[in-house]
Amino acid sequence: MNEINFTFSDTIAGYVTAFDEKTNLFTLKTSDDREYHCLLTAATYAELVRNLEEPYKDPGKPIPALLQPGRFLFAYGTYYPEGGCHKFEAKHLVFPGDEVGKYFFEQPDWWANQVRSIGDFYLNAQFEGGPIDFKNYRTRLFLNGDKGGDVRKDSVVRSRTVFGFANEHPLLDDERQETDTISRTVYGFATAYLLTGEDRFLEAADKGTKYLQNVMAKRDRAGLVYWLHAVDVDDNGKVLNEYLASQFGDDYGAIPTYEQIYAIAGPTQTYRITGDPTILRDIELTINLFNKHYLDTSAYGGYYSHIDPETFDPKSEKLGRNRARKNWNSVGDHAPAYLINLLLATGEKRYEDFLAYTADTITERFPAQDGSPFVQERFFEDWSADKTWGWQQDRAVAGHNLKIAWNLMRAYHARPDKGYRSLAEHIAHTMPQVAMDKQRGGWYDVVERMLGEGEETYRYVW
Repeated sequence: MNEINFTFSDTIAGYVTAFDEKTNLFTLKTSDDREYHCLLTAATYAELVRNLEEPYKDPGKPIPALLQPGRFLFAYGTYYPEGGCHKFEAKHLVFPGDEVGKYFFEQPDWWANQVRSIGDFYLNAQFEGGPIDFKNYRTRLFLNGDKGGDVRKDSVVRSRTVFGFANEHPLLDDERQETDTISRTVYGFATAYLLTGEDRFLEAADKGTKYLQNVMAKRDRAGLVYWLHAVDVDDNGKVLNEYLASQFGDDYGAIPTYEQIYAIAGPTQTYRITGDPTILRDIELTINLFNKHYLDTSAYGGYYSHIDPETFDPKSEKLGRNRARKNWNSVGDHAPAYLINLLLATGEKRYEDFLAYTADTITERFPAQDGSPFVQERFFEDWSADKTWGWQQDRAVAGHNLKIAWNLMRAYHARPDKGYRSLAEHIAHTMPQVAMDKQRGGWYDVVERMLGEGEETYRYVW
């Protein structure tokens, strides 16, 4: 039963160990030391990895001359069930470098060229050759850079925010401006400037930050800043609706911590460049929000994942499954989104203390207590594991595990702590065994945290 007696195509990523010119067979060894025999055919072709906007790059040599021992490549081809095994015929070879041990993405200008290309794409798509004006920004873009424009099925929308009811109007797909997507785009523009020094990216980062401050930030008399989830605008950029509560299914009707966190990601990166004191003020007042409404001041500690948009209470019954919960995002996302960059920009000890607090919480609370190789990501108020929440259930996000290792090492370099390094190294050594695609390269997304009966591979969720 379940015999694989059909042909199928797939990719093998590995290192050349041998090539036989007489048989046209070469051997690839994957990163976990499995060997495959691959056959060159009369139709096999090869190319070199190309960066964005680069044309097709011919290797300039016959394929046999490229198959040197130790050379890494991606072989895409077809498996044929013949002779009691699956013979593999390679149809397309991609080489990430032009010599053994050399990779194009290690060239000094590779990433600068890539971010320049991405930055120009967004400038052209969002502002369509005109001046940089974030009134024209839209959340939705098609792959060719065009903005959406179809009337939604629920074409008449009546939205309620803490600011009251908005008027009913036909809502188009291209009217939505989501705060976090603007902030992330601003982060990209600021980073593009840091990598290239080209002023158009700084202009976009600066104008995008000011737009966020003027349109998306809400300030109250208690010395807090909180950020809207999104606004709807008309063709002239006039705000039609304001949404404070999240409109996303997982967080609907609440203000999730991570949305407030990522609202200041772009402004913080921009602040590193400009030193604008109004940006620092809004960052500080957002941190005040975290510490007043999201921080658990009891002995449990940590940050709650959601608060009620009317009472700002993390324990409100209206929050449903998000009531009195904590998660990876509410604790760990501070560091990569803004906190490390804020520390780099200011050098202030209070931000180093904040970074250490998040790292201490992660090292104490997140390591698995149930034998899983993956950290626990969702918790009840007392840090007991929540294994029944929504889509996550008892599942792991591979990227979150890797993100923890990365950020713990950055925290370690700011404030050396053996616990940070120990957990980071444990995760770094464990994840390739359970969450990496050893056949094709890359990482899986969401996997089950535990093996089922008779299972030897952690199951992929999606």
